[in-house]
Amino acid sequence: MDNDRTFLSRAIRIAVDGINKGGGPFGAVISREGKIIAEANNRVVMSHDPTAHAEVLAIRKASDILNTHDLSGCVIYASCEPCPMCLGAIYWAGIRKVVYASDRKDASAAGFNDSFMYEEMSLDPSERKILFIHMPEAGGGEAFNRWEQYEDRVAY
Repeated sequence: MDNDRTFLSRAIRIAVDGINKGGGPFGAVISREGKIIAEANNRVVMSHDPTAHAEVLAIRKASDILNTHDLSGCVIYASCEPCPMCLGAIYWAGIRKVVYASDRKDASAAGFNDSFMYEEMSLDPSERKILFIHMPEAGGGEAFNRWEQYEDRVAY
């Protein structure tokens, strides 16, 4: 529990410091076995990359440092509840514990409203505000067939 408070405080400090560097008000820390592996602040505007959220950047760094896509032994500490994109990245990384300070309501009050994304994800693609066109006849199954036959595949 002490590490949780310490590492969460570190994520908050990274968020605050990141603002002074031109980043958004978000920070993340990833630990494993009680040691910090990676940390990052939001860099969306600075890097002109809408995916450069603190959690995603920290996951990329931790994966690079640990030389694996599987971060199941890690904990992520975030200054704010992860958005839908970051939540997806956390699940894909296999992280089993998320500790956060502010929640999505706090983020919304600060101008970062993700509620429309949560709503959109629950809709059938044909009902979303972004046009989704499903073309099953295009042959996309070829890639999955090849994947099933690929002897060196690594499940993730």
